[in-house]
Amino acid sequence: MLAFVSAQRRPRTGAENVVRISDGSGGLSEATIKRRLAAVSSLYGYLVTIGGVVEANPVPRGLPTRRSRRELRGVPLVRGTRRLPRILDPAEVEGLMSALRTRRDRAMVEAMLLAGMRRCEVLGLHLGDLRLGEWRVLVAEGKGGYQRLIPVSRTFFATVAAYLNNERPPDAATDRVFVVLKGPRRGQPLSAEGLDEILTGARRRAGLAHGTCHELRHTCLTRLREAGMAIEALQAQAGHRSIASTRVYLHLASDWLANEYHRAAQAIEAQASIGATR
Repeated sequence: MLAFVSAQRRPRTGAENVVRISDGSGGLSEATIKRRLAAVSSLYGYLVTIGGVVEANPVPRGLPTRRSRRELRGVPLVRGTRRLPRILDPAEVEGLMSALRTRRDRAMVEAMLLAGMRRCEVLGLHLGDLRLGEWRVLVAEGKGGYQRLIPVSRTFFATVAAYLNNERPPDAATDRVFVVLKGPRRGQPLSAEGLDEILTGARRRAGLAHGTCHELRHTCLTRLREAGMAIEALQAQAGHRSIASTRVYLHLASDWLANEYHRAAQAIEAQASIGATR
């Protein structure tokens, strides 16, 4: 049986909070301890459900503060810090794209940069998911098993066509779009580790400190929002089940926020001036 290890939080000092484990660990971040608590809680929850193993889940649920109409709400054991997505600036994007060595690699990056697709969604694409006449892609293996049909830039389709015509092995034993091009696994689906290795090499050649798959997706979604895409449309494009996940893109670059504010403020001031002259 797993032994539950309690966690204690150090007093706040202005720096990032650190949760220390009582077994002498050197210290874990809030995100790490939350994931581990959730894993232990899920295991014991399962054992409680099947019965005969344990009587209760030992993971505390937090301190109750007030009772609502339907449930007793509590303070979380570990409060996470919500950070804004990290994005690449245009020069970094250009450098990364220039460092990619194949059309296949370029197409995968464009799927994340131009369509906001997740890594698993890019690697899960099948040939039949490419709707060439519609300039859309069917994401059949989205997060949580949900499907969505999204528009994608024609630049992506042009790159994919060049890859399919010139690089993809014609005898590939899979209908996955992106496959291994060389070596013993030639023609087999490209793995997540393989894609990460491709990006790591490109970042190193471009001299970039960041530019992961997750950051490429966030870059796309941020730029779409900055360009005026409605938050509901952005939610559909991103594949977010809850609009709350998309609202983080309301907090964008300070220049964009300032420009939007001044534009709206001028309209408000103009209306006020008109009203004052009447």
